[in-house]
Amino acid sequence: MTDKDSRMWGGRFDEPTDAFVEAFTASVNFDQRLALVDIQGSLAHARMLQKIGVLSDDEHQAIEQGMAKIRQEIIDGQFDWSVSLEDVHMNIESRLTHIIGDAGKKLHTGRSRNDQVATDIRLYLRAEISHCQAQITLFQTGLLDLAEREADTIMPGFTHLQVAQPITFGHHMLAWFEMLERDHSRLADCLRRMNVMPLGAAALAGTSYPLDRDYTAELLGFDIPARNSLDAVSDRDFAIEFCAAAAICMGHLSRMAEELVLWSTVQFNFIRLPDRYCTGSSIMPQKKNPDVPELVRGKAGRVTGHLVNLLMLMKSQPLAYNKDNQEDKEPLFDTLDTLQGSLRAFADMVPNLEVNREQMAAAARQGYATATDLADYLVNKGLPFRDAHEVVGNAVAWGIKNGKDFSEFTLEEMQSFDSRIEADVFKVLSLEGSVNARNLVGGTAPQQVRKQIKACRKLIRD
Repeated sequence: MTDKDSRMWGGRFDEPTDAFVEAFTASVNFDQRLALVDIQGSLAHARMLQKIGVLSDDEHQAIEQGMAKIRQEIIDGQFDWSVSLEDVHMNIESRLTHIIGDAGKKLHTGRSRNDQVATDIRLYLRAEISHCQAQITLFQTGLLDLAEREADTIMPGFTHLQVAQPITFGHHMLAWFEMLERDHSRLADCLRRMNVMPLGAAALAGTSYPLDRDYTAELLGFDIPARNSLDAVSDRDFAIEFCAAAAICMGHLSRMAEELVLWSTVQFNFIRLPDRYCTGSSIMPQKKNPDVPELVRGKAGRVTGHLVNLLMLMKSQPLAYNKDNQEDKEPLFDTLDTLQGSLRAFADMVPNLEVNREQMAAAARQGYATATDLADYLVNKGLPFRDAHEVVGNAVAWGIKNGKDFSEFTLEEMQSFDSRIEADVFKVLSLEGSVNARNLVGGTAPQQVRKQIKACRKLIRD
């Protein structure tokens, strides 16, 4: 076989492709990860071709046997990938033809690499999204376990990274849970929209063969065949939508990572990360560096970059398929790998945090975290809230000037700011009193935290 006719599209050309161009345009080095779904799609296509009489029973059986052999070669790492055959599709088809002869050449009847690759990516991404969702659920389960264990643990809540009000650590973990729940839901929406089958759209206009596209869609688990052949082969919305969902999820993980990094510092000392997720310093023996959270924080930017990459890739493409679309796979694959790796690390690391309850409580006693509780106390005594706000602000200013937190005020000192204040104020100003007072749906009270944990467990089971 000469260079001219070794390619399955070579009949129209008078000279072989330049070696540099051959390597430059090839995608097999990265799209070979689609090999198993490519075989899956081809087997469904072959079965449909047999059903409509394009393939005989013997030809169909030969294709199935040949594909089984190729599949095992790929799994065993024995498949010989060739750059000269450009991509995963031609490599597999060429090998099939080598194994079974002319029957292998009939497999491509009624399809193009354009609808073939669009189908492959959807099949591949569909399975990988389900894996991402499973990782999210595993992480959520760990968060609920941690929240239940620490439902009564008091810590300072922050706004602007300044001490704001006392909250419970369990309540904080449930906030992370809610972020992940939205991520899971976004992936479910993405799955629903992408589960449309391009196969049968052929190059761009459909095909003259009487393909049974509904049958093929059923075999491959798609909801419906794509309605428009032009859109079917050129659409990459589903990949962009997944990368958008992944970027948001990585943004959530990055926010969590930032808190883990802060909390594990000597200055905060709220938590201790498992040693297996940290590293040391080559020069400073005392160091325990939170490398995994820091890396996840950095990888969030990487995934956002992939999203922008795909948006720019598609922004000026005319219909239908263009070679530009070959550039969709590497950012998509790396996004999948990055998201799944980050979720896997957090799903094990976070539930195994060691929580320093005493240090968290001590930090919550600083920064006048119960100032709002004192204002609410005065409101309940009949003072308008804005006036109560001013009274408490004066008390805080006096405390700062004299180096006293509310827990250190005497009753007389409290009463010097408003005569309505009585001895029961100290119950209100206690950390336990503050968090228990917020006993409403969505509040930080331990009783509410436990109710929410129960509801969340049911949510992820359903």
